[in-house]
Amino acid sequence: MRSFFRSSRRPGADGQSGVFLALARCVPFALALLVVAIELSPAHFVYTGPVLTATPALAAVTMGPRGTVSAAVLALAVSVTTATYNQAWGTQPVYTNCVAVVLVSGASVMTSRAIARRRGIELDQVRRIAVAAQEVILRPVPARLGPVRAASLCLAAGTGAQVGGDLYDAVETCYGVRMIVGDVRGKGLNAVRAVAVALGAFREAVHYEGDPVEVMNHCAAALQRETAMPGAFDQEALMEGFTTALMAQVPPGEPAVELINRGHPPPLLLRQGTVHALTPTCPLPPFGLEDLITGPPVKAESYPFLPGDRLLLYTDGVIEARNRDNSFFPLAHIMEGTHADSPQHFLAQLHQQLLRHTAGALADDVAMILLDRLS
Repeated sequence: MRSFFRSSRRPGADGQSGVFLALARCVPFALALLVVAIELSPAHFVYTGPVLTATPALAAVTMGPRGTVSAAVLALAVSVTTATYNQAWGTQPVYTNCVAVVLVSGASVMTSRAIARRRGIELDQVRRIAVAAQEVILRPVPARLGPVRAASLCLAAGTGAQVGGDLYDAVETCYGVRMIVGDVRGKGLNAVRAVAVALGAFREAVHYEGDPVEVMNHCAAALQRETAMPGAFDQEALMEGFTTALMAQVPPGEPAVELINRGHPPPLLLRQGTVHALTPTCPLPPFGLEDLITGPPVKAESYPFLPGDRLLLYTDGVIEARNRDNSFFPLAHIMEGTHADSPQHFLAQLHQQLLRHTAGALADDVAMILLDRLS
């Protein structure tokens, strides 16, 4: 579902800042080339020492230690080459310029290393805070829930301190075992806030709402209230404020599973070595697009869920994962070829297959819940 809306996303400040940073990194090398052009031309009488000395200093601001060393080596090479070409060795300006380049280069490299070290410490602190927050919001599902065994897996894509926008939970209630898996548009604080709101509404409503449709309506209403609050989300989040979600319910004493699908990828049922996609007969839009719901009242759709069956709920980060050949991850095929005696081992094998397929570089967040029907 996320890929369906991807083309409508407007370029933001991140793209503009990336272009500006790339241009800024070119400035030191452009200055070195300018010095070469002047020194090898009839205008070589122009004193270019200060310009060349500034090259490593500028590199220290926009590059890491390696880039600063490269700029320093280039500046020194240009200084030596142009002095030799112009037969200027033995003059005081040449020696002064070389000494200045060496001193500024050394100081620039040390400064660049200090900046990189400080950024690494700050980023590590933010990562730890983000991971702790995510573990509080996304707690692991219990290993046993009534008539099913369960396991969960959550992987955040990318680097840095980005917290994923995937959500999941599984709760045993008087109405049966109830689970939710969802995917919030975007990343960062807006996604974390939406995940917390949706899960909070779900964890409250599952215990007193008998109809799973009403549970999902509570989640949608909570997200609408949060989105309507002034300052709750930025303008981009308001424009793209939708969340795909899937709720599954295993009623007590019934060999079935009831599903409410709000624009989410259909769950996969593994029965006797064959995978079946539980595609909804009446597709519903994601949270945030309730105006598109028309027709008769929404009802949960029921599917057989027999002892020995395995049910996988997942986010689109799994099926949209690509390899170097730009091929999608064949989730259904991998499930049919995976054999494990427990949900934890099954998800662990899926995890390894996913990392192998993407060479360890996930482009999107991943969340999965696996259920084994026991009785």
